[in-house]
Amino acid sequence: MGLDNNHILVVDDDDRLRELLHQYLSDAGFRVTVAESAEDARQKMESLAFDLVVLDWMMPGEDGIDFAASLRELGRTPILMLTARGEADDRIAGLEAGVDDYLAKPFEPRELVLRIESILRRLPADTEVPTETRMGDVVFDHRREELRRGASTIHLTASEGRLLKALAENPGSVFSRAELAKRFTPGGGDRAIDVQVNRLRRKIEPEPRAPRYLQTVRGKGYVLRPD
Repeated sequence: MGLDNNHILVVDDDDRLRELLHQYLSDAGFRVTVAESAEDARQKMESLAFDLVVLDWMMPGEDGIDFAASLRELGRTPILMLTARGEADDRIAGLEAGVDDYLAKPFEPRELVLRIESILRRLPADTEVPTETRMGDVVFDHRREELRRGASTIHLTASEGRLLKALAENPGSVFSRAELAKRFTPGGGDRAIDVQVNRLRRKIEPEPRAPRYLQTVRGKGYVLRPD
């Protein structure tokens, strides 16, 4: 049975295989959400939390390798890659992109389930993200994407809440403007991220012009360093 009813995201452009995977994994006790492309997956990840991603390599548009690499820059969600490409060089490319395991097509559904369970069991307990992040007298609630100062709620736009959540769940990790823009402001570019960061600083920082928590790393991007 699925470990603690873990939530799995299946990303595959093949309609038939996507639905088969949904059925296999649901029958094994997992909660399952499906996406037909990297873009579709990103949209679902903005509103849902997943314990593991089952990802196809060969997809139109952004392929699985590029998508896996972008996920690795934004978080720690485990990735199991599915592909018909079974050469050693292909497996190495997947691992270099941050994939946790690799299963060549065709595969036995039971083996897929066992590999997923093995990945989830290997996760150390301290990978669980906190539910709140404190920055001075301000507290951010990850689940509600809500910012509070004492009993007062500080208004966040939906995009500000998602951006702050990504930073807060990976404290100390530097995110490039390009990666943040790709996920949170498609088509908006780096400038749109700078604007959102400046707005967040006015809501978080005692001195927004000399930020203590939401810092700029020159030439690299942004990092959140909470208390």
